[in-house]
Order: sequence, then structure tokens, then C-alpha cells
Amino acid sequence: MKTVAFFNNKGGVGKTLLVYHLAWMFADLGHQVMAADLDPQANLTSMFLDEPEIETLFPENAPPQTVLGVVQPLLKRRGDIERTKSRRISDHIGLIPGDLGLSAFEDRLSDAWSQCLDDDPDNSEYGFRVTTAFYRMLAEASAEAGASIALIDVGPNIGAMNRSALVAAGFVVIPLGADLFSLRGLENLGPTLQSWRGGWNERKPRCKPETVSPMPAGQMQPIGYVLFNPSVRENRPVKSYQKWADRIPDLYRKQIAGGGPAPASTADENCLAMIKHFKSLMPMAQEVRKPMFHLTAANGAIGGHAAAVFDCRVQFERLAGRILERIGLPGGEE
Repeated sequence: MKTVAFFNNKGGVGKTLLVYHLAWMFADLGHQVMAADLDPQANLTSMFLDEPEIETLFPENAPPQTVLGVVQPLLKRRGDIERTKSRRISDHIGLIPGDLGLSAFEDRLSDAWSQCLDDDPDNSEYGFRVTTAFYRMLAEASAEAGASIALIDVGPNIGAMNRSALVAAGFVVIPLGADLFSLRGLENLGPTLQSWRGGWNERKPRCKPETVSPMPAGQMQPIGYVLFNPSVRENRPVKSYQKWADRIPDLYRKQIAGGGPAPASTADENCLAMIKHFKSLMPMAQEVRKPMFHLTAANGAIGGHAAAVFDCRVQFERLAGRILERIGLPGGEE
């Protein structure tokens, strides 16, 4: 299983849209996919499931069939994670639904990070069980579904919950907007990932293999960024965005990719894709609960909309191929 988190502490950069559409695209390319909604706002769940389906996640007098239901015993200090309750979206996509109540797990995760270093073995064991809960949940759900790739959607912050989610991630994709605050967010991400990775590497050797299994590597390897929703003309952002887009490659290289000399080529290898704003397609796709590139004439995608659907598919297929290549799964770009 390859785990990929989509992470930026700046909101509104298209993170959840990317996870949703890439889950469908990876499925179209023949991969079994597990998507995990670890954002307490549960927007990814709302994209996959309609309201009647979401209501069934919360049966009366029973734990919710969501990520909160999985970690609830740890939250209440009554054992370890429950059996993961993933929801089948299609033959190739599974979803671990999100839950607004997951925000209550934040304080427990914060305490657990310190407890991993506790000299008391009982406290240390509990700290590792809590910190690795998301990873073990993903591993169980993915193994049961035969998933080769797990996609993790997180909220826009650098708190304890996202730290635990990133510990579960082998790879990280950073969605960006072409604006000042996205660049400010990018400046925070490099030091944050480095700190979290170093902190986990310090803790991991202290955990006995028989105590917590499986154990995440906490690799958190950045594989590139996606510039999402720029206004585009002739495949380049228009002038109002251009000044910010032009600053991203150098800043990403310095803050995320470890610096080094600027490449001689004008192509930015760290840029996985620049996804255009398909303004008219998104409302149509939301209405029929499909990814934009699955829209058909029956859904109203005719004329210019049909051309936009084709363009959307090309862009997401190219992005999916680049991600597959960088995480070492078949179907990537040659």
C-alpha cells in the first residue's frame, strides 16, 4: 500500500477536490483506491456520499461508522482501534468516512506524541497506539479492499491531528493557489514536515514491534505541488496570478525540496500539474455526484462543456500518471 497525503495549512486551495478526482482517476486506471477523510469538516465524505447515505453512518445506540467510530475506544481510553468501517463507493474505491466529532481526538493525539517518549512502558504503549491509529486504520481497510493506494485528505492546519495523519503518509502532495497566502503557507510546510519526520524518527525505535503493528515509517516524502484553480489563458496563469505563480518554483525548491542550485531547465520538475478552473463543470458534477471528467451528454455536457470534460480528463490523467510514477506504482508516465 502506498499512502499519499494532500497537505497544506492554507485552506481553499482545492485539496479535497484533488483527492476526490484523483481517487476516481486512479480507479479508472485500474487501481484499487482507499480514500480517508481525516478532515473534521468531512467535505470529502460529502462529495462521495449524499445526505441519506451519510445519515446511515450514524445508527442509533451504536458507534458511528466513521473514522471517529474507529478511534473512539482510544478517545475513551477503553482499548485500541475498532475494526475499520470503510464504505464502498465503487468496485475500485473505498472510503473511510469523516466525522465532525473527530476534532475531539486532537487533544488526545497531542498528549500521545509526548507519551511516546515516556519512560513508563504503559504510557509509552498507549502513546504509540494513539499516534499510529490512523495508519493502522488505513492499513487494515486497504488490505481488506486490496487497495494499492490510499489517499489522505486533511484539514488546513499544522496541529496534532494532521501530524498523526502525516505520520501515516509515505508521500505528500502539496496543493497550492497562485496567491500571497499560499506562498506564506508554503514557507511553513518545509520546517513542519522536517520537524514531524524528525520527531517520529526519534520516537519510532522506542516502540516494541509486538506492541504496535503495523508501524508506519513516517516517510512523508514530498513528491511535488499542484497549482490548482488559476485563471488560465493559453496554458499560463493570467497576469493577476502570474507574479505569485512565478515565485512558487524557487520557494518550493528552498522550503520543501531541500534547496540546491536552480535547475538549468525552465521546466519545474516539482510541479506535478497546473489544473485549470473548470467553473461550469463543477456544479454539474456535484449535482449528479460524479467527477467532472465522467460527465456525459446525458448530464448536460454538450458543446463547449463536452470539450471541457475532455480537457479535464486529460489534465487529471496526466497528474495521476505523474503521481504513480513518483510513488512507484504501475501506470505512471514513462
